Amino acid sequence: MIELVRQMIDEHGRLPTPARLLSPNADLYEIGLTSFAAVEVMLALEEALGLQFPERMLRRQSFGSIASIVACLRQLERKAA
Repeated sequence: MIELVRQMIDEHGRLPTPARLLSPNADLYEIGLTSFAAVEVMLALEEALGLQFPERMLRRQSFGSIASIVACLRQLERKAA
């Protein structure tokens, strides 16, 4: 799961640093993630996994780090199971 998140960040996040070099807890917004890029990452993850982020997860903190994105995805997968 974390590798998919890193891939989507690399493809859609427009960060100056490759995601593989980032700590799971690194602040993506501090590194350069914009709100627009966060939405693009979210949409790519939804398409790749066939999931939909509910409105309650559409917050800056949900996409603030690789670890927080993975945590949200795990919650969604548990609900879908």
